[in-house]
Amino acid sequence: MLLAALLDAGADADTVGEGLDGLGIDGLELAVERTHRHGIGAVAAAIRASAGQPHRRWATIRSQLDEARLPERARVRAQEAFRLLAHAESAVHGVDPEDVRFHEVGAIDALGEVCGVALALEALDVDRVTCSPLPVPRGLVDAAHGRLPLPAPATLELLKGAPLYGVELDAELVTPTGAALVAALADGYGTLPPMTLEAVGYGAGARDLATLPNVVRVIMGEGGPAEAALAAVSLVEANLDDMVGELVPDATGACFAAGAVDVWTTPAQMKHGRPGFVLSALARPAEESAVAEAVLRETSSLGVRIAHLQRWELEREWRTVDVDGEPVRVKVGRLDGRVVNLSPEHADCEQAARRAGAPVKTVWARALAAAHSEHGPA
Repeated sequence: MLLAALLDAGADADTVGEGLDGLGIDGLELAVERTHRHGIGAVAAAIRASAGQPHRRWATIRSQLDEARLPERARVRAQEAFRLLAHAESAVHGVDPEDVRFHEVGAIDALGEVCGVALALEALDVDRVTCSPLPVPRGLVDAAHGRLPLPAPATLELLKGAPLYGVELDAELVTPTGAALVAALADGYGTLPPMTLEAVGYGAGARDLATLPNVVRVIMGEGGPAEAALAAVSLVEANLDDMVGELVPDATGACFAAGAVDVWTTPAQMKHGRPGFVLSALARPAEESAVAEAVLRETSSLGVRIAHLQRWELEREWRTVDVDGEPVRVKVGRLDGRVVNLSPEHADCEQAARRAGAPVKTVWARALAAAHSEHGPA
């Protein structure tokens, strides 16, 4: 459905079809037709092939994508969707990701759907994808593994960190393939980001449901001048009232080593009036488990709580400036390409200050001045 919506939004079907030829699958073709769902005009797209539909392993699909003649960004996007899918199936079935054997999602039509979406995004020159909250129905679905509850277990594994809402419907609305595409492509979830609207596309599902239009809608536009990146983050927290203070830096360091974006502590009054503190860590969804394990391993807590959030982030890069012959890194923050923040790295300032026999604040000020001179006022 996502492929069909992108085609309806302006992706050229011939360009996508020619790109799919790069997979080297005999008889593979993209069939496109116009249709309606609840009176809404939409595109229906299907991947067809004369070859059979073998159940492939993740390693097989990875090799096939490595050898395919695809644009590099499209290849990376498709690889990421199947990689995430392999890890989701691994978690559900308790096998190594390399040994995961895809069934429905390893068939040629699913391979063509994933690569077709990546090729359509490339044809439209889409840099960022944001996804709205996703509908979650109830019921059962027949699959190669047997009769599974809805949403399918792999679908839920892939959508960890995504906002969901329940619907009273006994039908599969988000498939594992769709969930893998969302997990691989979406920079964030939530409301529509600021944009100048350019195109809208509707992709029709195979079924015409009585209760709602079975379509995926794509809204395309150019980001506004104040746009920053919206990223999904996990907040990992633990309340601590029985931990030796000297061990706190070890716990925060372990969180950073596990991949935390930021770590801090907040004084708090615990039960029975005991003084304590809250250890908080921000992590990307992929590092959530590792950070949570670091908190449990390095602190006296018996459990952690997780909240899934989003945050706006500036574009970032590191630049190095010279301060009296010593290199000091400076973090550069950009908003819509314009520098709005310059921040010298404190550890570099400390090292340069020791070597020069100068106060750290002096080195920091000179590094900031050098960065301003190079990049202009922030």
